[in-house]
Amino acid sequence: MGAYILRRLLLVIPTLLGIMIINFTLVQFVPGGPIEQIIAQMEGGGDVFESIAGGGAEVSQGGGDSDYIGARGLPPEFIAELEREFGFDKPPLERFLTMMWNYMRFDFGESYFRSISVIDLVLEKMPVSITLGLWSTLLAYVISIPLGIRKAVRDGSSFDTWTSGAIIVGYAIPGFLFAILLIVLFAGGSYWRIFPLRGLTSDNWESLSLIGKVLDYFWHIALPVLASTISAFATLTLLTKNSFLDEIKKQYVMTARAKGLSERKVLYGHVFRNAMLIVISGFPALFIGVFFGGSLIIETLFSLDGLGRLGFEAAVARDYPVVFGTLFAFSLLGLIVGIITDLTYVLIDPRIDFERRG
Repeated sequence: MGAYILRRLLLVIPTLLGIMIINFTLVQFVPGGPIEQIIAQMEGGGDVFESIAGGGAEVSQGGGDSDYIGARGLPPEFIAELEREFGFDKPPLERFLTMMWNYMRFDFGESYFRSISVIDLVLEKMPVSITLGLWSTLLAYVISIPLGIRKAVRDGSSFDTWTSGAIIVGYAIPGFLFAILLIVLFAGGSYWRIFPLRGLTSDNWESLSLIGKVLDYFWHIALPVLASTISAFATLTLLTKNSFLDEIKKQYVMTARAKGLSERKVLYGHVFRNAMLIVISGFPALFIGVFFGGSLIIETLFSLDGLGRLGFEAAVARDYPVVFGTLFAFSLLGLIVGIITDLTYVLIDPRIDFERRG
């Protein structure tokens, strides 16, 4: 197993490098870099993209030459100084190599527009992402696993039929649409005002007791967590059901029943461990997916300032240190989580040997 882990770790390097090269190359062909954004705002255009749409003029790529739309009337020396400040006076290859060398030392630089380091900026937004990722994943597992087991045991019954219909409806409803429905019904939209509409805590949170803080926290996160859970809940329930159905039909289950074991002991003493292999081992990947793939729309609807909004705002503003810094960190974490998922398979079922397969 040690050799397999070593191979996977070594594979992380070219994979991560390929991700960064592709995204860095694509950015070079995207109009409206950070310098254009600044100049357009200084010229009163508000946004470089509005200037592009209005004037139809061409904007240079990535760095900044004298053909910027916002450069009309600005001294060339000022433009050159901006280029030096942002590092666009250097060729793309040199910028990329410098960036990767810094990232290898976990130096992600500072945001172009917020005067704060990328790491501090991510840590500032982390509580929202932890909240949505952790509780959405746990809620999905707590509901989906018992429901999936019951559906497998009662396969073909009326209970299985109507719950399958409900699951399909839940899977078909986009998370943001479900969020709007929750707001309309329970957050003062048109009916009841039971839950708050914004933030993770109340304004008087600091003055509350420990129990009061806990209750206030869960009161605020109830609706956004439900909205984030709906799609994962449907997928996980069907996965659990299918895994149990597949195991229930195997020979060892019939043998256990023939020995006189109770149905509960057969189900949870023999079937559960094998059937839950795929479900439990996928927990790290599912958590990371929800954690870093936070919905921008859900965060916006519930006025939550998390990583989803951070990524969107950084991309729109062409805040490249934030864009590439978070891309590098999250890609690296995602690749490591893939290795952890494989190790979880082996931990749950020692019969699995990835090294022998290789």
